Amino acid sequence: MTIKIFENTKDFKTFQAGETIFKEGEAGDLMYVVKQGEVEISVRGMVVETVTTGGIIGEMALIDTGPRSATASAFTDCQLVPINEQRFLFLVQQTPYFSLEVMQIMGNRLRNMNRLI
Repeated sequence: MTIKIFENTKDFKTFQAGETIFKEGEAGDLMYVVKQGEVEISVRGMVVETVTTGGIIGEMALIDTGPRSATASAFTDCQLVPINEQRFLFLVQQTPYFSLEVMQIMGNRLRNMNRLI
């Protein structure tokens, strides 16, 4: 589970309930691991997912160069671990299961969005 890698890290950002983490259409260069709390993901103003402790958000920012495809907002007070490209590449190399988890999450999100369309 992704959170195990980050459960003892002191390198996290805190967001208050209701605070926007990133917005749909913005450029992105970070993904986040939800260390604690709940984050709502919305597309065109509609909530499509709530990500809880151990989940990840914003992963597409490190996979392609396109703008953010969704908005992420703290549903509860949150602690999020930022992952930049350098850290992401290190994790993929050193912890292969991390990359598999990211791919599984992306696949599940794509399937869920297809159901909503």
